[in-house]
Amino acid sequence: MLVGVPREIKNHEYRVGLVPSSVRELVFNGHEVIVETDAGIGAGQTNEDYIAAGAKIVGTADEVFASAEMIVKVKEPLAVERKKLRPGQILFTYLHLAPDEEQTNDLIESGAICIAYETVTSPHRTLPLLTPMSEVAGRMSVQVGARCLEKEAGGRGVLLGGVPGVPAGDVVILGGGVAGTNAALIALGMGATVTVVDRSADVLRRLVAEFGTSVRTMFSTRDAIESLVAGADLVIGTVLVPGAEAPKLVTKEMVASMKSGSVIVDVAIDQGGCCETSRPTSHSEPTYVVDDVVHYCVTNMPGALARTSTFALNNVTLPFALAIAGKGYRAALADDIHLRDGLNVIDGKITCKPVADAQGLEYVKPEVALAL
Repeated sequence: MLVGVPREIKNHEYRVGLVPSSVRELVFNGHEVIVETDAGIGAGQTNEDYIAAGAKIVGTADEVFASAEMIVKVKEPLAVERKKLRPGQILFTYLHLAPDEEQTNDLIESGAICIAYETVTSPHRTLPLLTPMSEVAGRMSVQVGARCLEKEAGGRGVLLGGVPGVPAGDVVILGGGVAGTNAALIALGMGATVTVVDRSADVLRRLVAEFGTSVRTMFSTRDAIESLVAGADLVIGTVLVPGAEAPKLVTKEMVASMKSGSVIVDVAIDQGGCCETSRPTSHSEPTYVVDDVVHYCVTNMPGALARTSTFALNNVTLPFALAIAGKGYRAALADDIHLRDGLNVIDGKITCKPVADAQGLEYVKPEVALAL
């Protein structure tokens, strides 16, 4: 199969779909790989590195999209990229379609086979291709939240760890999944007072088993969130419903009740955000203020840590890319129910139920769409 890797064009997105070592694996298995010039520069991978691994460097994204049978990316294709897709072409990347009707409609019209990293599952019903980026975003959320709390950045002027005689900052984490757990790890390490809210008692037990009494846990109710948010210095939203739009747990009224200069980092913004006042931002303009509360809602947070993120992502995506390239998409999807869970759009049909439900579209089971 001819696999293509375009350069990412989302604002300050420095990751790349395949690193040279992944290219070498594909080439070793009999495939061809074309890479847009300088596609890997942001992650520290040069054109020469790709050539040494067996790839061919091409000058433009147009050449990649026009020739490749499978496009391997990181972030969802922007409008200009979606126009380049063609019927029967495979797109393997993050999509986050539920809150994005424009992208969904364009992918339907393209006729492409669109497999989303974030809905591929594992035998344990986890999301293995989302996990490494959730780890990065969770850890990064505390880092950027601490920065936003600085007075010069619009924050309250609070040091998360405090100092002797001055209390530590109060961090509230909504969601105790992968991102929330990693956020708690870093916030506790910085010396903050940390509370994690989740609706699963099992998740709360796991957090106590992992962190002991250092972390406070709270079962998720409207009352609990309302009171905790009002007292927080930093609120980190990490709630995830696989494939679906994130639930709005923090209302406008709750934001208005927060302390002046407090901070919200909405990690769930890729899926629409878990705060009613959240809207997507970029690394160029990462924050805005509502009711004196600083909001950080960057939709590609791990892109700022491109080297770490790219290698972590390739570690988990490469086996699936090899399967698709080696067997063809139809056989690969037929053979692996977990990869099949990643199929979101094929031949103009929506095959991910949460996306169909979120947008009021007809849902077609993947098995039906693939005529299995």
